[in-house]
Amino acid sequence: METALYLIPVTLGDTPVDQVLPSYNRDVVVRLRHFIVENVRSARRFLRQTDRTFPIDDCTFYEMGKHADEHLFAQYLQPLRSGTSMGVISEAGCPAVADPGANVVAIAHRQGLRVIPLSGPSSMIMAVMGSGLNGQSFAFNGYLPVEPAERAKRIKTLESRAWNEGQTQLFIETPFRNRKMFDALLSSLRPATRLCVAAGITTAQEYIRTHTVQEWKRATLPELKDVPAIFLIGK
Repeated sequence: METALYLIPVTLGDTPVDQVLPSYNRDVVVRLRHFIVENVRSARRFLRQTDRTFPIDDCTFYEMGKHADEHLFAQYLQPLRSGTSMGVISEAGCPAVADPGANVVAIAHRQGLRVIPLSGPSSMIMAVMGSGLNGQSFAFNGYLPVEPAERAKRIKTLESRAWNEGQTQLFIETPFRNRKMFDALLSSLRPATRLCVAAGITTAQEYIRTHTVQEWKRATLPELKDVPAIFLIGK
């Protein structure tokens, strides 16, 4: 196995590992003992799911979550600089995409270290795939403002971009505020704008629907209070 920083995707929810991840990923993971992770607890759980016999107690974990000190990230890569491969694990999906792992990867590149991304589920890409909206040009915008007036303004800006440039616009919301986001979209968007709600991707709760805003106002949205969702708007 080539010495490198391996970017290891994980499942997007309570989904069997072998349903969404290639067997090659397991072959890589079981040979690693140093992991830079967003959350140690969820990373340990993922490793156990990947291989029940994985020697977790022999591993070293370096945390990169929201409370981590980014000034330490360069130090985390010391094993790799010494010739020992390392892995990066996010809490869900692909590391370094809308994820603090990007900072670690940037440092690795600056230091001339090899970076190898492994295949796995990306909720953003899968949402675009399932939406029927423009997959040639799209943009992920993270979280929108929480304050209603600012949020409505931002929604209209993204809608203008979707109509004027033909670019699909993606964004997310904290799961318990999914309904408020959905209602804000219906009240802010044009009737002819297409809106996709993609939630619980790859899980038993998966829900992907695209309608015009006018059609959505006659439809029934399922309960998405605790389900991670991506919203997409397009022309």
